[in-house]
Amino acid sequence: MKGIKVVLLAVFVACAAVFPLGAQEAPRALPVPETVSPELAHLIAAGPFAQWNTHPTTAAEWKAWAASLAEAASRELPALRERLGVDMEQGDIGGVPVFIFPPKDLPEANRDRILLNLHGGGYVLGQGESGTAEAIMMAGIGKFRVVYADYRLAPDFPYPAAIDDAVSVYRGLLETTPAERIGVFGTSTGGAMTLILTLRARAEGLPLPAAIAPGTPWTDLTKTGDSYFVNEGVDNVLISYDGWLSEAARVYAGGHDLKDPMLSPVYGDVSNFPPTLLTSGTRDLFLSNTVRMHLKLRQAGVPADLIVFEGLSHAQYHMALMPEATFHFTELGRFFGRNLR
Repeated sequence: MKGIKVVLLAVFVACAAVFPLGAQEAPRALPVPETVSPELAHLIAAGPFAQWNTHPTTAAEWKAWAASLAEAASRELPALRERLGVDMEQGDIGGVPVFIFPPKDLPEANRDRILLNLHGGGYVLGQGESGTAEAIMMAGIGKFRVVYADYRLAPDFPYPAAIDDAVSVYRGLLETTPAERIGVFGTSTGGAMTLILTLRARAEGLPLPAAIAPGTPWTDLTKTGDSYFVNEGVDNVLISYDGWLSEAARVYAGGHDLKDPMLSPVYGDVSNFPPTLLTSGTRDLFLSNTVRMHLKLRQAGVPADLIVFEGLSHAQYHMALMPEATFHFTELGRFFGRNLR
């Protein structure tokens, strides 16, 4: 198997893109760049995901939609683990179900280090094992033991259930591992939760993780930021804020102010945050979410770096085993390796 199907990985990001291809509305016609890998060029040329404009109206419709995507994604995960040499264990930390992914060739330097992964999916998608592809790729390529938090999802569990669960897992990890040996990462919703967890840890007097890596984080749940408009119809994963994404924001927020920093961390106080590595792409609908967060961190004096991939739509860096994916997870491995004791 030369690569991992798009149907596998896209469910784990805020787009939940195990959707069948074939657009409801075509994106703006742009040429496929010649400056990306052939694998990424294939994803760019494939066109938009058809169900981006889905609008569930009841809890039952949200859950049925999420379950159908989860089932399709889960079928592909054993092959991904096998190819990357990653084992899987199940457990419970802090009362929250977790999946643990140790690489078969875990380096000695990382034996006492651990990474907490918070998955994407707009707070409504990625249930159970179905959201674990990013954790598997980080374990297999980045060579760290990864704990994946299977946090509760809306609509049954709106704000603050997801972040409460993430904090519970983090507290549980602190019982056995010093904070200076813990890193936190995630993509899209998981990227935002990585930042929010750090805000919550500080507010609750917990030691902060040694380093964090929010990938294309959903740092603003409102339609604020240049790329929500400039990259609308250019990003062939999310397509537009006005599809299912905006509905998911409201379902999870449950009437709370969408600009509350515990929902939109770009409005939070990030002073004294740990070293941070952010990732986005030039076609990413969340490019502004990412660069605004990067600038805010830098203005606060936080050592923060930013990777922007050429031609990449939202979170496509982990939609296939391609050079961009290898680079991303290798860079994360180096970053955590430098910053964790």
